[in-house]
Amino acid sequence: MHDVRINSTIEPPEPSTTLARAVNIGCSGWYYWHWKGQFYPEGAERSEWFSIYQDRFDTVELNAPFYNWPTVATIRTWLRQAREDFVYTVKVSELITHIKRFDGTADLIKDFGFIADTLGPRMGCLLFQLPPSAKFDPVLLDTILGQLEPRHRNVVEFRHKSWWNDEVFAAFESAGAIFCSTSGPRLPDQLVKTADDIYIRFHGVEQWYRHDYSQRELQAWAERIHQSGAKRVWAYFNNDRNAYAIKNAKMLDGILTGSN
Repeated sequence: MHDVRINSTIEPPEPSTTLARAVNIGCSGWYYWHWKGQFYPEGAERSEWFSIYQDRFDTVELNAPFYNWPTVATIRTWLRQAREDFVYTVKVSELITHIKRFDGTADLIKDFGFIADTLGPRMGCLLFQLPPSAKFDPVLLDTILGQLEPRHRNVVEFRHKSWWNDEVFAAFESAGAIFCSTSGPRLPDQLVKTADDIYIRFHGVEQWYRHDYSQRELQAWAERIHQSGAKRVWAYFNNDRNAYAIKNAKMLDGILTGSN
């Protein structure tokens, strides 16, 4: 990917001019075997799953790139399979966030950013998720923010509660980065806004990935979203067990848009 980026003639798009939709709600991934018979019809071929998914949603958070660096052919497939107004958010490789932990990863981040440039108007956010073992460290904070490319919508998700503090929020605001608000066990139940866009990941309340959010729980988040004054909302549901993500994403979308 590095050589492809260096030799590319693609003109990087500006995020603020490539997307008009104010509310972007979807699921963290779409390729789940256990959704067959729950969301995907029993008789549907795997090749049909994405088409079925995008009949219901306008965006998806791609988790696969976290484990396997996408090839150019893969990115072209993403472009080919999606309708023109469909938007991808891409989870950044664990090589950057978990293995190297942002130690000397500026070029790797640029290489990954080439994915965003290639997707153009179908690109949403780049999601950088750190491991729970990464506790607040002002040096690490500066290291992370110093390597992000401001022309992308950069979202950073922490999994340790020590990062929820005013020093971090102020640094994110100065860098124009998006602090990921996270609904997850033992994490602050708080909507954080550090940029014009807000980003929320729903993992579960008491258990990871298997919580079925109630109307009341999602109504509370909707009220926070409205009160935040954000220009654009990104919300992805990662509670994929029993296809709760599908159900809850549609529920929150309905609450926010008034279609419920």
